[in-house]
Amino acid sequence: MVAWPRLVFALALLALPLAGSNMAFGSEAIELAQAQAQPAPSPRPSASPTPAADAQPAAVEPIGNVATVTGIATVIRDKNSYPLRVRDDIYLNDVVQTSSNSSLGITFNDATTFNLSASAKITIDNYVYEDGGRQNSAIYDVGKGTVAFVAAAVAKTGDMKITTPTATLGIRGTTGVVEVPEGAAASRAGNVNIKLYPDADGRVGHIDVDDRSSGTRLGALTQASSGFAIRPDARGAGGVMRFAAVPITIPAQQIARDRGFVSQVHLAQTTGRQIVTEQRDFRRANPGALSRIPRPVQPQQQQLRPNTLPGQQRPNGQPGQNIRPGRQQPGTPDRHGAQPPQRQGQGGAVQPGQPAAPQQPGMQRPGGFQQRLPAMQRLTPPRRPTPSPKERKDRR
Repeated sequence: MVAWPRLVFALALLALPLAGSNMAFGSEAIELAQAQAQPAPSPRPSASPTPAADAQPAAVEPIGNVATVTGIATVIRDKNSYPLRVRDDIYLNDVVQTSSNSSLGITFNDATTFNLSASAKITIDNYVYEDGGRQNSAIYDVGKGTVAFVAAAVAKTGDMKITTPTATLGIRGTTGVVEVPEGAAASRAGNVNIKLYPDADGRVGHIDVDDRSSGTRLGALTQASSGFAIRPDARGAGGVMRFAAVPITIPAQQIARDRGFVSQVHLAQTTGRQIVTEQRDFRRANPGALSRIPRPVQPQQQQLRPNTLPGQQRPNGQPGQNIRPGRQQPGTPDRHGAQPPQRQGQGGAVQPGQPAAPQQPGMQRPGGFQQRLPAMQRLTPPRRPTPSPKERKDRR
């Protein structure tokens, strides 16, 4: 009886090392499983800057508005011609022109105003204006016709120029008339006439006149109802065409006619100031409103969507398509695979001004496409059994 407890105690001592090894193995297995369950740390993002989610090209802003229109006047923008109406926006690089028996008044954001008579043309080559700024500048090119102008803030706070085929005019806050005959050019003898008249308040500024090709100073107009005729200079040598500013005496009848033309530009300035202010306030209150005439196409937006034709607009009022970072472009693969671009009439967007194509009856799929239901199969009559040779013989 005494030996039995001793045997049990000895077996218990022998089992202790085995249990310890099993416990150690179990703990190692648990540690290994925990190490495998922990996911690998994701790599930290690179320090390179990423574009903001809302970063997109700045919108093209108008620099003026149509104040008055009589007859037919047009604007050439992105190689397209559009008829102009009162309140229409004017942009940089626009070419505005009038037809016969027509006139056009344009007021810019600084209140500078031009009045074009019949068969006249102006190109806005440069315009920078900031209210209260000192780096304002503008360049207006008179291609042909008779144009009256009244200068405003740009001429007083910056640099305003009017270019003609033969001369460049530095405008120093005044009113004037520019006459460019049809076909005038540096190689021809057509005279460009420049006249200076008082402003609406009676003040008289001055106009600096330079040779357009060489930049040589030709003279300056400082007295009311005075003018220059830009003529070829007989002293030009070496075959180089040079010009001279020859003072002209303006007849009383022509002065009366010009003053009537000048009074029209002063009235257009008064009306144009109000229109420019109202249109600016409207754009701020309605940033997504569409213009009657398409805005100029921005190069950066045209690159984002090269298939956009000049003058096409999106519902947000911007030409082309603004593709923000993180936004999937049509036709690019997503996480579920590549999808073809949508077509008109198959759930895609319809361009403004184009009628929507009638949709085919079918079942709508999540991606905007439609899957036609299988057409009903035509019922075919049961086939007759093949006649035996005896039947064929009887039929004969």
